[in-house]
Amino acid sequence: MKKIIVFASGSGTNAENIIKYFEKTKNAKVVLVLTNNALAKVIERAHNHQIPTEVFSKTDLTEGKVLQIINKIGPDLIVLAGFLLQFPKNIIDVYPHSIVNIHPALLPNYGGKGMYGMHIHKAIIENKEKETGITIHYVNENYDEGAVIFQEKMALSELDTPETVAERIHVLEQLHFPHVLEKILIG
Repeated sequence: MKKIIVFASGSGTNAENIIKYFEKTKNAKVVLVLTNNALAKVIERAHNHQIPTEVFSKTDLTEGKVLQIINKIGPDLIVLAGFLLQFPKNIIDVYPHSIVNIHPALLPNYGGKGMYGMHIHKAIIENKEKETGITIHYVNENYDEGAVIFQEKMALSELDTPETVAERIHVLEQLHFPHVLEKILIG
């Protein structure tokens, strides 16, 4: 059975979707959820599925404590699902091509530091873009610059608002993220 560790900073809907998806399969399982936010709803969501959680500080992430936790498990895949901190090089170096992120836009557009959540959707609407979508990509030491694994586009209309874009993007994330992760793990 392949082991997945999920990192999340907030509500954890994508994390829970991944947990539920792999509960139904025999080939992989989420074995730990890590968060940098002690108040994150992802903790409750993980506990509802009997998945252990750990809360860590930014210092823990950059100075090796989180890497020690990861190494004890030896995951086959590390998934960033709404994780807002820059992932440190010390972990990327040990787990190259094993860390995957989802981004709520079509990279390379609308990526980088500060480009997350509603900030992205507002910028897309303000720039009158005709389409947006999701990007699932490998993580490297720069925000949103790792190799693209999968993208799904959706058309925008003049009636779209940042809120409607966010809702529609969330549907794409829920639909595609677990399947793409399974393809990465199983081949």
